[in-house]
Amino acid sequence: MYIAEVGDDVYGDDPTVIELEKMSASLLGKEAALFIPSGTFGNQLALLTHTKRGDEVILGDACHIMMHEVGAAAVIAGVQLRTIPTINGHMDASLVKAMIREEDIHYPDTGLICIENAHSSGAVIPLDEMAEIYNIAKEHNIPVHLDGARIFNAAVALGVPVHQIAAEADSIMFCLSKGLCAPIGSMLVGNQSFINRARKNRKLMGGGLRQAGIIAAAGLVALSEMTERLYEDHENAKYLADELAKIDDITVFEDRLDINMVFCEIKSIKNHELFVKSMLDKGLLINGPELGEYRFVTNYWTQKESVDLLVEAIKAAV
Repeated sequence: MYIAEVGDDVYGDDPTVIELEKMSASLLGKEAALFIPSGTFGNQLALLTHTKRGDEVILGDACHIMMHEVGAAAVIAGVQLRTIPTINGHMDASLVKAMIREEDIHYPDTGLICIENAHSSGAVIPLDEMAEIYNIAKEHNIPVHLDGARIFNAAVALGVPVHQIAAEADSIMFCLSKGLCAPIGSMLVGNQSFINRARKNRKLMGGGLRQAGIIAAAGLVALSEMTERLYEDHENAKYLADELAKIDDITVFEDRLDINMVFCEIKSIKNHELFVKSMLDKGLLINGPELGEYRFVTNYWTQKESVDLLVEAIKAAV
């Protein structure tokens, strides 16, 4: 990052950003890519670029765009979200088809369908399930956006190259942070026309950065050195799940162990603030539960010894 060659990305002449965008587009099999500050920024930029104000967006009821992006779709793109009931991120294609609006003066237009893979629940969506939804979307001339924050984890779990997942969507956002370890940044990829429009919208949203090569350099390391080692994080997550499952009063959700996330319920913990503090006292920084569930995520810095330390601390607290 310190020695990165830089220019001015707003003018499109930062060589390190250009290299990162070309690498991202190539890896995902798309025409072009755009460097963006964060995953939420990228998803909302995609919504803004694909749709017009008043459109309706079809997506899963527990996806990140719906649950954890501050209602930004209403504020930024001015669209309405229409949710489909899901189980661990799996969307029934027949329900997607049924949700697509017919031409009627009373109805909004269906402007976009969103999928998430890997899903925030820790599950991975099979390619045939994505393809079925994408084919329905193409029949109705509706674009599909993929929230692929952890698309490289999904590729490892499915045992396929990442471009095969990206082929089932028109645009994809993926994070350079998360398991790929960059300190900041995400990418939005798609065809050239879409990225050209998104570049202008990025400026509108305040995401036009100047000497961005400093942080894009970390993205190059993320894509060239970190994608091939993600299986280690998956293995450590499964090890963590196995060890947690041995503790009385802890229920590990075994059906959501596809990537590097472990979700569990700790039934005997009633005072969650005290539990979080007890972990911090042992040098372990954790979040409290969401909807009753704890989430532990393994990454490059989480070696097996760290997992053992966490398990022993939880065991003592329980």
